[in-house]
Amino acid sequence: MNENPLSWWALSITSLLLVANAALSLLLGLGIGRSLLVAGVRTAVQLLAVGLVLKTVFALGSPWLVGGVLAAMLVSAAWETMSRQQRRFAGHWVYSVGAATIAVSTVPVTALALALLHPHPWFDPRFAIPMFGIVLGSAMSGISLALNGFNTAVVREQRAIEARLALGATRQQALASVRRDALRSGVIPVINQMSAAGIITLPGMMTGQVLAGTSPFEAAKYQVFVLFLLAGATGFGAAAAVIAATWRATDARHRLRLDRLRE
Repeated sequence: MNENPLSWWALSITSLLLVANAALSLLLGLGIGRSLLVAGVRTAVQLLAVGLVLKTVFALGSPWLVGGVLAAMLVSAAWETMSRQQRRFAGHWVYSVGAATIAVSTVPVTALALALLHPHPWFDPRFAIPMFGIVLGSAMSGISLALNGFNTAVVREQRAIEARLALGATRQQALASVRRDALRSGVIPVINQMSAAGIITLPGMMTGQVLAGTSPFEAAKYQVFVLFLLAGATGFGAAAAVIAATWRATDARHRLRLDRLRE
């Protein structure tokens, strides 16, 4: 293991890169300097706070604490998914669709990962929390993109969809092209991530393990393992989100229900 912890001095030096980019934004009139600095502060505060919390959770090793952390992560991911939608479902559906599809895709895949890694105990926070977090993040991104793409396209192509329904098409048939495009937009990022891994970039997990002293070959095996998990969770989540959105955006009489969507 790497016995040289990162110094606060090194961390502060890298923060100057954000300041330089904010200054560049101001110089070029991009209008993103403030957002960049706020995002940087949030990143530092959130991650350092989480690091302190996880340090305590790891030390205690309580299954109840582990479950609480995973539940909090799931709730936050569902909220983030909702906030990224340009057009959202009305009522509790705005949150429920994202929460349900994230849970359905993330929990089983994480359980599979833990079963294959067989930590002892099985809820070992050093395995369960990081694995759940990385799978959750990928699934959340895919679901967010798929839902946003679906809802936006349904409104944009309203007339074409209603014309197909009027000609006798079922809701699945009328929305087939919209569903395909939405699902594709949700899955393409993880496909690009897998395609670029190793040749164009070294993924974060592999880089972290190598820096921590792990053999590069063993780190590569773990990275392949994780990327396959991410692809599975993202694909399942995006598909579940599109299916749920299809049923919510239509009714049992195969009518388009845009009244269930809001800006």
